[in-house]
Amino acid sequence: MKNYTITVNGNVYDVTVEENGAGAPAQTAKRAAAAPKAAPAAAPKAAAPAAGAGSIEVKAGAAGKVFKIEANVGQSVKKGDAVVIIEAMKMEIPVVAPEDGTVASINVAVGDAIESGAVLATLN
Repeated sequence: MKNYTITVNGNVYDVTVEENGAGAPAQTAKRAAAAPKAAPAAAPKAAAPAAGAGSIEVKAGAAGKVFKIEANVGQSVKKGDAVVIIEAMKMEIPVVAPEDGTVASINVAVGDAIESGAVLATLN
């Protein structure tokens, strides 16, 4: 028997795998713990600079990958203007400014994988 820790979609599982002799059919891994452990805290890929962060957060509505960044730091945006475009399930989804403001920081880069609710940018 061998014990492994496996992370699936941010959930951590301890599993025990039973080894069979050569030529024996492989068996499915058995779950040792029924409930997932808390996932270890992961450092964000791109953190906003503390001094440059704005007070209005622009958050992702869905998990996906950053496809395009539409706004630049210092640019004025109106409520509803696209700030970042994410790709999820082969669809391009604009993430828009929740209110009028000036882009204070862009916290992601094209190609970054993001989770739903992640702060992609901030506005002042």
